[in-house]
Amino acid sequence: MVDYNRDDENYVPDRPRRGKRGYFLSSLIGVIVGAVLMALMMPYLSNWGSETGETNLGENTQEPVRTVNVSVNNAVTKVVSNVSEAVVGVVNIQKTDFWGKSGEAGSGSGVIYKKNGNTAYVVTNHHVIEGASQIEISLKDGSRVAAELIGSDQLMDLAVLKVNSNKIKAVAQFGNSDKVKSGEPVIAIGNPLGLEFAGSVTQGVISGTERAVPVDSNGDGQADWNAEVLQTDAAINPGNSGGALLNIDGKVIGINSMKIAESAVEGIGLSIPSKLAIPVIEDLEKYGEVRRPYLGIEMKSLSDIASYHWEETLKLPEKVTSGAVVMGVSTLSPAGKAGLKELDVITEFDGEKISDIVDLRKQLYQKKIGDRVKVKFYRAGKEKSAEIKLTEADKLGR
Repeated sequence: MVDYNRDDENYVPDRPRRGKRGYFLSSLIGVIVGAVLMALMMPYLSNWGSETGETNLGENTQEPVRTVNVSVNNAVTKVVSNVSEAVVGVVNIQKTDFWGKSGEAGSGSGVIYKKNGNTAYVVTNHHVIEGASQIEISLKDGSRVAAELIGSDQLMDLAVLKVNSNKIKAVAQFGNSDKVKSGEPVIAIGNPLGLEFAGSVTQGVISGTERAVPVDSNGDGQADWNAEVLQTDAAINPGNSGGALLNIDGKVIGINSMKIAESAVEGIGLSIPSKLAIPVIEDLEKYGEVRRPYLGIEMKSLSDIASYHWEETLKLPEKVTSGAVVMGVSTLSPAGKAGLKELDVITEFDGEKISDIVDLRKQLYQKKIGDRVKVKFYRAGKEKSAEIKLTEADKLGR
């Protein structure tokens, strides 16, 4: 029924009442639509201030804080925890005046590689302990222990020390450097720039294997040996010498020895591979020196001699452009007994072509004491050959 007595302008017809279900559905749809609209508009709203150059400094403009879970117990920290106590400081103490007063001449690093009863053995670099009248090792806790030099080798830049093992808590193990590959992660532990930075850890990769680095072993300014080394970009600085280069298993794959310190060179560290270091260490530990075969000659590379003398003095044919020139021969040496003489030019050693004295030493040191080798050489323009029985040098190096 319609009530006709109501004023027309105030008249509002009765509306049907909605149920609770209807209100709920309407609210739900409204929330969903609002959420979708806000999601679509958020990128435009967040970029509006930066696009228009307007920023509300009164509001917090920081990005939301993100929670990231990081495990610190990774492979590197595990290696450092297990091996760091086996890497020690090596202090070179020398006499500083006529009255015998001593002082620290320098320091480097070393690696404890063996413990046998009351004695522990440490490998370091020859140049770290060179000229020392006393040697001490500095342990991780800062305490020092007197060390005795068993032997050192200038050519390989290695030395072996022994100390009382009472305070030695950790021993490092050698790994197989033959299995190392370029790109493999490595860790260097040592004491760069002195003992105040003891136990410093750097991480990198193997940059190259079997690198050949010229070495002047006798200080005459001419390279007479090529050291085979591992190259790494792990930081190796003065004081790291003698420290450990470790693989990710915590095994010593190299003894850090030197760094190319040039302004144009960055991130090139060099390490003596364990495959070459181990036999030298064993010889030093057993004999106090490295037992190598020798020839008993003084020599120069042909390339270091003026070309004028090639024809006039050495009488070499034009086809001979490389070799090792004999500058002197010890009479009772293997070469002397085989008949080699001054100014002979060695061009072949046991079937391998010789281009210089570095080549000759490389071939010689691959042989064993007692081996017999055939040598080809030129004397007064004529090619000759001789068989040499290799022996060990005496204590005077003759």
